Amino acid sequence: MVAIRSIALSCIIFIGFIVFVAACGDDSPPRPMEQPDASVPLTCDSAGLSLCGDACVRTATDPAHCGGCNKACATGEACEEAVCVAVCQIDGKQVTAGTVNAANPCEQCMPAMSAAQWTQRADGTSCNPGQVCSAGMCSPKCFIDGEVYDEGVPNPANACEVCVPATATTTWTARASVPLLVGGTDITAQGWTTIAQTPNTLTYGADHVRLATSTNSGGRTSGQLLITRANAVDATKPFKLHVTMQVESVNTHNSLDSGAAILGSFTPLYGNATDRSQMIYLDGAAIGWADDTQSAAFPVTDGAYHVYELAVDAEKVATVSIDGVAKLTRRNFTATGTIAIGDQTNDPNVDGAVRIKSVERLCP
Repeated sequence: MVAIRSIALSCIIFIGFIVFVAACGDDSPPRPMEQPDASVPLTCDSAGLSLCGDACVRTATDPAHCGGCNKACATGEACEEAVCVAVCQIDGKQVTAGTVNAANPCEQCMPAMSAAQWTQRADGTSCNPGQVCSAGMCSPKCFIDGEVYDEGVPNPANACEVCVPATATTTWTARASVPLLVGGTDITAQGWTTIAQTPNTLTYGADHVRLATSTNSGGRTSGQLLITRANAVDATKPFKLHVTMQVESVNTHNSLDSGAAILGSFTPLYGNATDRSQMIYLDGAAIGWADDTQSAAFPVTDGAYHVYELAVDAEKVATVSIDGVAKLTRRNFTATGTIAIGDQTNDPNVDGAVRIKSVERLCP
């Protein structure tokens, strides 16, 4: 039994010796990894890549190698299609220079002005059909001779031209007439003044201004209400005036006086002898020159609006028409440039009530 144990122990020792010897015999250092052959050049096989130094880059979009190795873009520029372009960084997005803000066509990416926010485009820049930029907003205005004009503003050099953006935003648009009075709105704000004596009333309707005078019972004078407009016409040139008016009531005129009158020439305060002689009076059933040289029958107080036209030509011949039909003429008509409408006299019981819808100077 002892012998068997001795033999087993000897075997174990022998095996351990063999393992030890084997381990000791494998004590050589590890072999180094093979290095790439420096004589073999690095290549960039993918399409669109170029070798710049020891790296493959895309020169079409790489701002450090834009269009070629080491061609770096400046700060604030991006590389697009191998070209350095200026850009903005707005709301976390890259925007190419010149791009218009989709939310406001009057703003644009202009890196030279600001690379971090939209820049206002110049006043007068076209932004939408019939609109231009003004103070950074797109609106229906005109940009003419370096100035921005609101819609409806007349040409300062020619009142017969006006800003109509729907027609043109860069040139004036011709118009048929110049409005001198628009009914329903304050006449003082429109450049008219009043000459008045009580009793009278001046009131407004939706589309007209109403003038009315009366005479107190037993009064030796009557009310007077005349509205006047200076510089209504150029007295040195031919002109046409349209007065759209309804005569509600009127007393018969006196020579050179009328309760409802149109004066194509007026000298403050009451009109001189020439103004009053060529004044147009309106009676209940006739119109005429106030010096009684000519008259024409017409149902003036028929409750309707009529267009009363006074036209003075280059020869100073004046023609009065109603709704396009000529009624009166006279030669040597003299104009001062100021006109007047209404009750021109304070003679007792020479009164009137009229509604004026509009007064216009026709354009040539």
